[in-house]
Amino acid sequence: MTILVTGAAGFLGMHVAKRLLQRGEKVVGVDNMDAYYSLELKEARLAELEEDANFTFHYLDIGDSQAAGAVFALYPDLEGIVHMAAQVGVGHSLANPQAFLNTNISGMFVLLEECRKLKHLKNVVYGSSSAVYGGNRKVPFSETDQANQPRSIYAASKRADELLAAAYANITQVPMTGLRLFAVYGPWGRPDMFFYAFAEAIVAKRPIRVYNNGDFRRDFTYVDDAVHAIVAALDNPIRRPDGIAADAFIPHQIVNIGNDKSNSLSEFIAELEKALGIPAIIENEPMKKDDLRDTYADIALARREYGFEPKTPLSEGVPRFVDWFKRFHRL
Repeated sequence: MTILVTGAAGFLGMHVAKRLLQRGEKVVGVDNMDAYYSLELKEARLAELEEDANFTFHYLDIGDSQAAGAVFALYPDLEGIVHMAAQVGVGHSLANPQAFLNTNISGMFVLLEECRKLKHLKNVVYGSSSAVYGGNRKVPFSETDQANQPRSIYAASKRADELLAAAYANITQVPMTGLRLFAVYGPWGRPDMFFYAFAEAIVAKRPIRVYNNGDFRRDFTYVDDAVHAIVAALDNPIRRPDGIAADAFIPHQIVNIGNDKSNSLSEFIAELEKALGIPAIIENEPMKKDDLRDTYADIALARREYGFEPKTPLSEGVPRFVDWFKRFHRL
C-alpha cells in the first residue's frame, strides 16, 4: 500500500510512519515544519524516517489548497491516509488562534476535498483529542458523551474536524475514523508536553509547577500503544453493519484511544525522578476550580474494533522516554 501520513515530522506522525515502514508499506510524509517548537527535533525525526527507501517526504502546508493539490496529484493511487498534522496546545491556541484555523480546520477541509479525487482510497484515519469532551463531568469519557462545550480554541478546532469528516464520509462513502487521543507520552515527544518539560526542568534543577501536589489522575498512554491503535484503525475501516440500509449509513466513527487504568501525576513524576536519578523541585499550586480530579477513557469500543489493549505501565514507558531524552540531549 501507499499511505500518506500528514504531520510526519511531528510526534505521533513520525511514530506512525515508522511503524508503517517497518511492515513494508510505502509512506508519503508531508509536514510544514512549523517553528512552534524545535526544528532540530523535527529534522531529527525526519532523518529517522529517511533511512528507509520506502519513505518520501514533501514540505507542505496542508492548509494551502494549491500546494496540497500538486502533492496529491503525484500519488493518484493512495490507498490510506493518516492525518496527524495539527497545531497543538491549549495555550498556543489562545496566543495564535489564526494558526489553528489555518491548519486544523482549513487543513482538514483541504485534505478532505483531495480525498474526493482519489479513486483507490480505502480509509482515512485522523487524530482528534480528548480535549473535545470539554465541560463533560462524567468519567470515564465515552464516545457517546456530548462534546458540544469545548473549553479552548484547540478543542473547538478538533471537534470541527470530527464534524467535517462525518460530512465528507457521507459525501464520498470513504470510511473515516477520528481517534480521540488521551495524554500520549514517550520518545520523540514535543518539548511543550508536560513530561518533556518536566524532564528538562528536573535535569536543569529548576522547579516544576504541580497542581494539588500531583494528587489527580490522568490517562497516560504510551506512544507505542497509541500507534498500535492508529495503525489498527487504518487496517480496519468502518463497515456497514448488517441490517442497516446503505443510504442510512455514514462510514464515520469516533474512537477513544487512551488507558483506562489512570495514574496520578505524582506517580508519573516519581518515575521521572527515578529514571533521571534526580529529585524534582516541586512548586505546589492549588487545583484549578474547573479541573476534574480524575479523567480517563472508556476504551471498550477500541477493544472491540481493534483488539486494543494498552500494555505499557509507567514503570516501563517513562524509563524508555528518559533513555531517549538522554541520548537526544547527549546527557
